[in-house]
Amino acid sequence: MQTVSMNVNGKSVSGEVEDRTLLVEFLRENLRLTGTHVGCDTSQCGACVVHVDGVSVKSCTMLAAQADGSDVTTIEGLASNGDLHPMQQAFKDNHGLQCGFCTPGMVMSALDIVNRNGNNVDEATVRKELEGNICRCTGYHNIVKAVQAGAKNMGA
Repeated sequence: MQTVSMNVNGKSVSGEVEDRTLLVEFLRENLRLTGTHVGCDTSQCGACVVHVDGVSVKSCTMLAAQADGSDVTTIEGLASNGDLHPMQQAFKDNHGLQCGFCTPGMVMSALDIVNRNGNNVDEATVRKELEGNICRCTGYHNIVKAVQAGAKNMGA
């Protein structure tokens, strides 16, 4: 067992973990931040995407110990004072979700896409960059629209 400490959604947290504890497990089980989903355990679906030190990471592929001392942002850390983040609002407004299971990872990945590519991302870029995220319900068309709308709203 070891103690890990990190800043999660603006709060300092720490906890005892086994060496093999994944970041996604620490977030869900130790901190009860269940918005980060486990969909595959093989790094293929993207449902577990969070930001570590400002970079999107599939938290099922990172040990909690590797995030020791880092700033971690989960889907729960995006809304502010009861208002959805512009990207979350865009997913809602553009019907970019159905069952919602993939949505937290999609939103976190979308934010990373915008952070790296700017607020005027084209459809081809969004589609290419979302390849590591699987949605079994939507067919992706409205997700792409939502990412583009969210990107524009983030720049406004």
